[in-house]
Amino acid sequence: MKRVLAFFGAPTVLLARTARATAREGLSWRESVVQLHELGGRSVWLVMSGMAFFGAVLVTIANSQARRFVGNVAVLGPAYFELLIRELGPVVSAVLTASRAGAGHAAELSTMGVNEQIEALEMSAGDPLADLVAPRVVAGLLGVPLLCVLGTVAATLSASAVAGLVFGVDGRAFMDPRYVDGWDLLAAALKAVACGLYIPLAAAVAGLRARGGAEAVGEATTDGVVAASLGCLLIDFAVSLGFQVLRL
Repeated sequence: MKRVLAFFGAPTVLLARTARATAREGLSWRESVVQLHELGGRSVWLVMSGMAFFGAVLVTIANSQARRFVGNVAVLGPAYFELLIRELGPVVSAVLTASRAGAGHAAELSTMGVNEQIEALEMSAGDPLADLVAPRVVAGLLGVPLLCVLGTVAATLSASAVAGLVFGVDGRAFMDPRYVDGWDLLAAALKAVACGLYIPLAAAVAGLRARGGAEAVGEATTDGVVAASLGCLLIDFAVSLGFQVLRL
């Protein structure tokens, strides 16, 4: 429990400090756009291709289960579509984003710390939280939900194509929204936004702590990826559990 509190506590404290610094110093929208390109633009190929393969795997598993229990893979399509929209699409897309963007943020910030560029920024009246962390947080809040949507679409299209071309069933069964309601979309949106907030904060916590040499940069990069990826899974579990408790 103590580790869980520390795991989420450090990014929460950093978020509060960043919000205060940004209210005092202002936000650079130009840098936010640059970071949005770094997070979203450079991750879109990884997320869409990874989710396309994930959709193919998902329909293959559905076909295997259908052969064992119901005999028709098309029957499982709507249930898998709801699972993809509510659970797997947001969290797998976020984890893929965390693997790249988390590493990039942590490596960049730790390199700046090791090279004393952050101290130089402070000496020139700059604020590292407002100038470095806040634009990355804004980019995460905008970029990760968009990547989750694109990843879910890619997985749906690949699942539909594999169902039709490989297993000979109507691929539109994996695009059937009969079980999807507003609560499913709300749960997916909460997960995407929470992961978009958490990924840059977790990477920044690891990156800003780094001091020393190249070894410290490597450790910070690894810590950033692990924290960001594991945090996405914990957020997915917490949101899913909350909706289950509320019977939504």
